[in-house]
Amino acid sequence: MSLPYDALLLVSFGGPEKMDDVLPFLENVLRGKPVPRERMLEVAHHYEQFHGVSPLNAQNRALIAALHESFIQDRTLLPIYFGNRNWHPLLTDTLRRMADDGVRRALAFVTSAYSSYSGCRQYRENIAAAQAEVGPQAPVIDKIRVFYNHPLFIEAVADRISEAMSKLSKEQRANAALVFTAHSIPTAMANNCRYVEQLTETCRLTAERLGHERWQLVYQSRSGPPTQPWLEPDVCDHLRSLAKAGVRDVVMSPVGFLSDHMEILFDLDTEARELCETLNLNLIRAATVGTHPKYVEMIRELILERMSNAPARRAIGEFPANHDVCPEDCCLSGRPAKL
Repeated sequence: MSLPYDALLLVSFGGPEKMDDVLPFLENVLRGKPVPRERMLEVAHHYEQFHGVSPLNAQNRALIAALHESFIQDRTLLPIYFGNRNWHPLLTDTLRRMADDGVRRALAFVTSAYSSYSGCRQYRENIAAAQAEVGPQAPVIDKIRVFYNHPLFIEAVADRISEAMSKLSKEQRANAALVFTAHSIPTAMANNCRYVEQLTETCRLTAERLGHERWQLVYQSRSGPPTQPWLEPDVCDHLRSLAKAGVRDVVMSPVGFLSDHMEILFDLDTEARELCETLNLNLIRAATVGTHPKYVEMIRELILERMSNAPARRAIGEFPANHDVCPEDCCLSGRPAKL
């Protein structure tokens, strides 16, 4: 086995951890995007209901702690660094610290299981921008592949759903609607990547493992203008359809998310739950994979895969393991080119 890497970089979206962080964080997220300030202030109000704290950073720190423990047990002696796109610890600061620590080449694990501009290419662009800002001493960063069809990921998602379904009787489980949710993206962006295809395959593989045939992939957290087409159906529209069809129990899995975001706390645990109460639907929300042991094991396996001369590259289902190095035209944003 060759060992070309001397660190792991966990890269995530970032989130505020107090009320004073909220507006600067949202301004970072929305910089350069045609989102009205009124919409930004509306989202800021969502954070107010949770005292300005996104659970994302804390959950990423818990994942890092779980990975540290796994590394100790398996003698995968890589230090782990943490950098975000939109809030502290910011990628540039983290890469500067890595350079000061003597890190020359690192693997990046991005907290996104699927290919899209927002979930893959934009992270790579942010890493490149941070490297440029740090300068020649910045470490080389190689991104770990997306893992939507890795068997350990499917096991972790299925386990979380099984935990949720255990709250129902056997008869309720048989008749429950299984609803998978993922962040909606503009259809122009979706047309330039395999986001929908990969999500659908994850849902299919998970439902197959659970032996549950009644499932649907829906989308949440749309943020674009009404004139711009985004992926549908919307989760709340689908819940209304289920209620109209006589469904009484819904198990919801936010499969597009790896840990809790504000989009889960507000869009699912608040808005969707309140809608279900008015529709007389019993909603049970499955947990994200978070620090599930199988998910942690998968990350370690993906690291070893890239450090090996003969990687196993495990994947199940209809598609092979995703590529390690993204083609130049992979996952374009779908936005018109700037003149």
